[in-house]
Amino acid sequence: MYRHLITASLFLASLFGASAQEFHLPASHAASHDNLLANQGNSGISVENTTRYLESLFSEEEEPELDIYTEGWDSQRVNCYSGIDVPNNVVIDVSKFSMPHPGYITSPYGYRRRFRRMHKGVDLKLNIGDTVRAAFDGRVRIINYERRGYGKYVVVRHTNDLETVYGHLSGYLVEPGQYVHAGDPIALGGNTGRSTGPHLHFETRYMGYPINPCAIFDFANQTTHTDTYTFNKDTYQEARNFDPAANSEYASRYRRENPPKAYSRSASSSSNGASTYRVRRGDSLSRIAARNGTTVRNLCRLNGITTSTKLQIGQRLRLR
Repeated sequence: MYRHLITASLFLASLFGASAQEFHLPASHAASHDNLLANQGNSGISVENTTRYLESLFSEEEEPELDIYTEGWDSQRVNCYSGIDVPNNVVIDVSKFSMPHPGYITSPYGYRRRFRRMHKGVDLKLNIGDTVRAAFDGRVRIINYERRGYGKYVVVRHTNDLETVYGHLSGYLVEPGQYVHAGDPIALGGNTGRSTGPHLHFETRYMGYPINPCAIFDFANQTTHTDTYTFNKDTYQEARNFDPAANSEYASRYRRENPPKAYSRSASSSSNGASTYRVRRGDSLSRIAARNGTTVRNLCRLNGITTSTKLQIGQRLRLR
């Protein structure tokens, strides 16, 4: 299967020249991909068998969220690309990236037959309160709450023209208009909205088109497949080398290293539910904000202080 993808990419390169995808893996992961290619061979797995296997692997996944870009209760606020002419092929630089969270895939991108709906992102396992990070440099465009879908979510517009969506959060660490760098904490993982357990719903979009995140990211190896991604209107829903077996192996390792934490639905509104915080030795405003699902700006506003105010041990700060 992987050989076929490479052959197809070379064919596209002959058609589109410089606009075609360059398949050069980050050096630290080239060896693992070479080994995967050597061991795959011609497996003879049909599309029908693969679909059946995926459905059994993710048998407990929940119903996909309504698409905030096209089906949401306030879609016009989210979809600012309506009526805009979108090019057929665009090469996008994804070399400067951060994984949004190291969790494994609990629900992949794709159509859900039993729900008759597309799942336009991937779900990543996390615990409530885990840090969610910006995938690329950019500016926060929207922070919002959707009770019957994404719950608390953030939309970031990136300098490479992509947008990313982060859903089911428990708290925000950024505000609309704030500029963030790849890897900056932007939110806390949660279980808000239409969710039956803690996870991060993560989407990658180009001018409203929901790209399969597995076309850009290799979640089992925690990297991007290549330094560039070529958006194409005919192929944006396809994954590159999404290997359920590799994901299962990574999931086993992740579960060993990150045991689940006890949680409740009420806990998803904030990291500890408290309305005040007592300053401890070594605390800073940014650390307090990150722990309690709020922002430094909000802490300053609520407590009548500035970012340069010196905190005192034992001092009480209002959180909300």
